[in-house]
Amino acid sequence: MLNREELLALKDEEDARFVAARPKTVALWERAKGSMPNGVPMSWHFGSYHHLMWASGGHGSRFSDADGHEYVDFNIADMSMFTGYGPEPVVRAVSEQVSRGSQFLLPTEDSVIVAEELKRRWGMPKWQFTLSATQANTEAIRVSRVATGRDKVLMFEGKYHGHFDEALVEVDDTGRLVPEETGLASDAIENTILVPWNDVDALARALERRDVAVVLTEPALSNNVVLLLPDDGFHDRLRSLTRDTGTLLAIDETHTLVSGPGGLVGRWGLDPDFVIVGKSIAAGIPMGTYGMTEEVASVMEQEKDREGERHGVVATGGTLFGNPLQMAAARAALTEVLTEDAYERTATLGAKLANGLRELVAQADLPWYIHHLYPRSGYTFAPEPARNAAEAYAVDDHLLRRVIRIWMANRGVWEAIVGAGPVVPVPGTAPDVDLYLRSFSDLLERLSD
Repeated sequence: MLNREELLALKDEEDARFVAARPKTVALWERAKGSMPNGVPMSWHFGSYHHLMWASGGHGSRFSDADGHEYVDFNIADMSMFTGYGPEPVVRAVSEQVSRGSQFLLPTEDSVIVAEELKRRWGMPKWQFTLSATQANTEAIRVSRVATGRDKVLMFEGKYHGHFDEALVEVDDTGRLVPEETGLASDAIENTILVPWNDVDALARALERRDVAVVLTEPALSNNVVLLLPDDGFHDRLRSLTRDTGTLLAIDETHTLVSGPGGLVGRWGLDPDFVIVGKSIAAGIPMGTYGMTEEVASVMEQEKDREGERHGVVATGGTLFGNPLQMAAARAALTEVLTEDAYERTATLGAKLANGLRELVAQADLPWYIHHLYPRSGYTFAPEPARNAAEAYAVDDHLLRRVIRIWMANRGVWEAIVGAGPVVPVPGTAPDVDLYLRSFSDLLERLSD
């Protein structure tokens, strides 16, 4: 059992070391507090595990902060930079497109190329584009409501699918559904149903009422405190139950698309009605997209009368959706960066990382489970993997995660946020993995003193 007072003392020591080495970062944050709430341009930036850091630039698998410290990045901007920083094909494509015009509110040829490539990878015949996966999930839900005539959305406890009302719902200690954060409408929880991951019986009971328009899920829940993998046969039962009850099935691959050219849908042979993709699909240029079956997409087909009035309009779209810049970035990322070879190389390095972590925790005699999912690894502070969110929360140690993150940062390794687990990006190397393992080994040695 790790001593809590010693962990707190180590955290304080590492926090002080971090701040002392970053005077420009400290000054920037103080300055920013005069013009932005919490001194950050977006609220999530404030949620760091230690003193806020300011980035200055990156290349390949590494980035630097305002004080010139370099980091091997295993967080890769919560997987949105799986392509690495500044991939040449994307830099070239985006630069050329900006010179020709970054927006026309009209489609460009690149949108056809990107949609065809997404169709090839995920098998979904029709695609639409947004600026984020949050917006793509929102639109998929709206399309589902039109297609089914139902209002409710079912998700799994411990999920994260974006910052829209239906998704910002959780189960409290009494078992009631409550908003996760403030600012939601008072009736935000009314159309959301949550059931435990891997609980097929609970799923069947929820769907048998036949009021659920769509089940929205990741193929593996990757935004919990640990990665939650499906039980054997879970996805087969999920698909069978949704079909039997007239419910659509949407698979959110925003995080898991790092697993292969067609994400885990491709790797595992899944058969959803929607696929949602975001983050790294355009190398960090804002983009979300969702693919649909022909049957589902048919509800989006519009008609115009003789006077040009549109009929049958589903509430989708946005001025910047499908803009030429994101299409150019996605075309280059999909056709030149996120290649078959890139996925196989990162999966190999991910295995090296996972195997190295297993050896280290075994040597330290720690009862931690180490998972591996293609380029991803990570640790659970228990000997067995968690099967659902309740089990994951029960074994998590927030203080220990804070210590790990600040320790790694002070040694040039940018650790993943909770839930994601360290991910090897496309430009990652064996020496990058070695540095991660060496830093982790030093921490375990310190903790065992």
